[in-house]
Amino acid sequence: MTFLADFDIRYSEEGDLASLKEWFAPEGATDDFPFGPAEMEEALKNWIGFSRYKASLTGCVKGEPCAVGTLFLMPYKKVAHHSSFYIMVDPAHRRKGVGMAMVRNLLHLAKTRFRLESVHAELYEPSAMKPLLEKLRFEVFARQENFVHIDGCRKARVLMEHFFA
Repeated sequence: MTFLADFDIRYSEEGDLASLKEWFAPEGATDDFPFGPAEMEEALKNWIGFSRYKASLTGCVKGEPCAVGTLFLMPYKKVAHHSSFYIMVDPAHRRKGVGMAMVRNLLHLAKTRFRLESVHAELYEPSAMKPLLEKLRFEVFARQENFVHIDGCRKARVLMEHFFA
């Protein structure tokens, strides 16, 4: 894993939707997410929509987007103390430390700006994100076997949570 030179993180903008669409274009790109290709357009608009609240971060290399991570803030007071998040890294920039930097910054944003108590992630096994999240002290709190069917295969859903001290 080599960290990229000229890497920076900024708040996401509505225009970052074009990069997200590009990264989700290849077949199978939605396999790690709860939406499929048919729902992708609306899901990505919702995803980037949280940029209005400064709850979305974009990683850039030389000013070009290479990753987007978003906290999905809860609209009701009863549950506003926690949030789920999504992250997508451009396939050309994976395994270089971008994902780790993005998740660390999302955790910092969740704790300092939104004063959240916890952040959780939803994964479908096998997932390359699981070891990364375990390094950041996320813990599995639920597992559902055969939760989703992707291309005739059944995958388990794993829910992981990070609590702030």
